[in-house]
Amino acid sequence: MKVYNTLTRKKEELVPQDAKELKMYVCGPTVYNYIHIGNARPFVVFDTLRKYLEYRGQKVKFVQNFTDVDDKIIKRAKEEGITAFEVGDKYIQAYFEDVKELNIKPADVHPRVTETMPEIIAFVKGLIDKGMAYEAGGDVYYRTRKFPGYGKLSGKNIDDLKAGARIEVGDIKEDPLDFALWKARKEESEIAWESPWGMGRPGWHIECSAMNLKYLGETIDLHCGGEDLQFPHHENEIAQSEGLTGKTFSNYWMHNGFINVEGEKMSKSLNNFFLVRDILKEYEGEVLRYFLLSAQYRGPINFSKDLMDAAKNSLERMRNCKENLKHLVETAADGEVREPGKYNKHKDKFIACMDDDLNTADAITAVFELISDINKDAANGMNKKEAEEAYKLLDELTAVLGLLRKEKSQDVDSEIQKLIDERQQARKAKDFQRADAIRDELAARGITLKDTPQGVQIIYN
Repeated sequence: MKVYNTLTRKKEELVPQDAKELKMYVCGPTVYNYIHIGNARPFVVFDTLRKYLEYRGQKVKFVQNFTDVDDKIIKRAKEEGITAFEVGDKYIQAYFEDVKELNIKPADVHPRVTETMPEIIAFVKGLIDKGMAYEAGGDVYYRTRKFPGYGKLSGKNIDDLKAGARIEVGDIKEDPLDFALWKARKEESEIAWESPWGMGRPGWHIECSAMNLKYLGETIDLHCGGEDLQFPHHENEIAQSEGLTGKTFSNYWMHNGFINVEGEKMSKSLNNFFLVRDILKEYEGEVLRYFLLSAQYRGPINFSKDLMDAAKNSLERMRNCKENLKHLVETAADGEVREPGKYNKHKDKFIACMDDDLNTADAITAVFELISDINKDAANGMNKKEAEEAYKLLDELTAVLGLLRKEKSQDVDSEIQKLIDERQQARKAKDFQRADAIRDELAARGITLKDTPQGVQIIYN
């Protein structure tokens, strides 16, 4: 598989250091609010990458953190009249509720900043001991200029950064480019931990470096996140980690593009900011997942009602094919597969697309080409074994994409069954007016009746 490595700015074959296990880290949410659609994109994209790697037989150790100490969390705690710990607990639980609807698999480890404090403090101390950081008034800063590779991920020039930087009033940094590793407590009520530099809490960037070192080691295979994290967050992670260990921090970096809303960049100031749980009130989680995978992950994606409705319709087409096959498996006549491996070309195309830098958009096209062939064959008559073969492949490929995992209840209540039976009787008696009226009544309730040679198929819309 080839992936676009942000560090080298080219596609490279993804080769783990140890073939037995690929070490993968994805930046998780800062848990002061419910996740929004911008958060959801990297979660869905890199969950799909993980699923695909595992599908191809690669064991993955997948770590995704929770930032549960932050200025925004402290502010939210004051607003809600609860502790910062309670804010973290509340929104971590909400995160799991939301991503479950998107068919996102939990990470192997979900470390929290509040549970990684000894490792963070030891990391900061190690940087001070090496002369890469210094303490000033209870704060600890990283000496950015002491790291010669600064800017290699984002492509930013340190001299350009210097020109744009300025010392704020009361700032005690040696250099405007230095960034905080540890922040001294400002007021008595603020959440804080004891450290060699006094009561305080970690800066944002140091958390991920410490968690990577603790759970994945000095050099990881793959680090992922949103494009907005490239600078300064990921650039600073590299500086800290490589400044401490002297080793490459991550061999590969992958970043997804932004989400626009009706053509404009999503932002709170424009009031075009959508929480996942609000979207889920109108659309199924799988519709949102489909939408997020319908464009190549590195480019921007435009969120709109029209595109979500299109995603809903496309997913319904996928689902109908699967339901039709399930019906055939249950009702079709026995027989041998007449053309074994007939659909393998679609599987090969799907794999080729996914191998090409996780091109989910073209992989979805390959799935629809498979569906078109299946639908033609089903119309011409499929036996049980042929339906089973087609069903297995469709289920296999959609599982990699995290789609069609939620089955609709197929239980038919007695009232609906009575109407279906009545319609069948009306058709036999050639009372087509009554049969059509029943069909229309059921359609109004979201139920489509499809007449097949094997009997009536009930489709829940």
